[in-house]
Amino acid sequence: MPARLVRDRLEQSLGRIADPKGEGARACLTVYQERARLEADAADARARAGLSLGVLDGTIVSIKDLFDVAGEPTRAGSKVLANAPPAVADAPVVRRLRAAGAVIIAKTNMTEFAFSGIGTNPHYGTPGNPADRARIPGGSSSGAAVTAADDMCEIAIGTDTGGSTRIPAALCGIVGYKPSRQRIPTDGSFPLSFTLDSIGPLARSVADCARADAIMAGEEPRPLEPAPLAGLRLGIPLGLPLGDFDATVSARFAAARETLAGVGVRLTEERIDEFFAAMERINAKTGFAPAEAYAVHRDRLAAHGDDYDPNVRFRIERGARLSAADYVAMARDRAALLRAMDARLADLDALVLPTTPIVAPLMSEVATRETFAAKNTLMLRNTSIVNFFDQCAISLPLPRAGGLPVGLMLVARNGHDQRLFRMAAAVERLLAG
Repeated sequence: MPARLVRDRLEQSLGRIADPKGEGARACLTVYQERARLEADAADARARAGLSLGVLDGTIVSIKDLFDVAGEPTRAGSKVLANAPPAVADAPVVRRLRAAGAVIIAKTNMTEFAFSGIGTNPHYGTPGNPADRARIPGGSSSGAAVTAADDMCEIAIGTDTGGSTRIPAALCGIVGYKPSRQRIPTDGSFPLSFTLDSIGPLARSVADCARADAIMAGEEPRPLEPAPLAGLRLGIPLGLPLGDFDATVSARFAAARETLAGVGVRLTEERIDEFFAAMERINAKTGFAPAEAYAVHRDRLAAHGDDYDPNVRFRIERGARLSAADYVAMARDRAALLRAMDARLADLDALVLPTTPIVAPLMSEVATRETFAAKNTLMLRNTSIVNFFDQCAISLPLPRAGGLPVGLMLVARNGHDQRLFRMAAAVERLLAG
């Protein structure tokens, strides 16, 4: 960590949150001023004594509003749960972060119940994108991305069911990580999809994401050695993920391909259209997230449906159409497809593609149900493939030259997280150079 006292860095972060000209009031729903100061002072005392709890000791961290913190309601970005019974214990990831010495500064805003890639919240306001405050931050981990990008924290913890760490990271110009789903326990986080939910970090660097990921996974953090780029085998998936790019994304991705090829990366165009077609067939009757979210919210919708974000309610209620028999068939078909996709990618180190096909839309462009749905579908298109196929992925910011942020996504097979971090660190260094 930097030589500056943890307490000094914390006070600067708290000042940014409190700044009325900034986005703190919309990005942070709960600020833990006093507890964070105690944790920062304890970290400084350990440092003076020559002691350390590890790689996150004294790191300032924000957590998404859907994680349990003992003694307070878990709102999940909703007013419906604002007065819910308080959590009896911290979520496992929160306990692991605290045990590692992290200073938890705030709970961050999010799409209500984590159900969109846009990041708007009609209940608590929507934090503006750091690159252009009139634009969306991306979701569902909207506040997480803004707190990390605006230096309100050093690492933010979000969740990712269809892209919710990677989309806001890409739109806000930072790094976002989605791990292999089973590595990090999701207990104590308000569920969207039991099948697809995962927990991941957002930060300004791959190294910071790797540190947080290891602690949350209960693994021993390893030194992050960038992988050699020459000879790396990266596949570009043709078809569905490469369509409908806006001009900025198209130009930046083309430049990234040239940069990678220029250092000896072996880029190959991969035709895996049949897998995407099979995914769409399986998801045709709503997919896992609406069905599983409806199971979570059915009774609550009946009692308080009018208090939901209409865009979120519409998406959840789609799950009511799926029968139990169709759900079982969907799960079995997906399991077979996962095995086939994993075998298909065995000869590649990773896939590479834009995280989102478009840059952050203006908030005015998602103001109606129709425009919201269209942009949301497009925003989730590339990232949700990763969740469906149970892979791990990272979004890296591409060089901006003053324009709006664009993310480059690297996708690896399930369980290849450490290898992916090493590749990402190498690509990050290349892009920065």
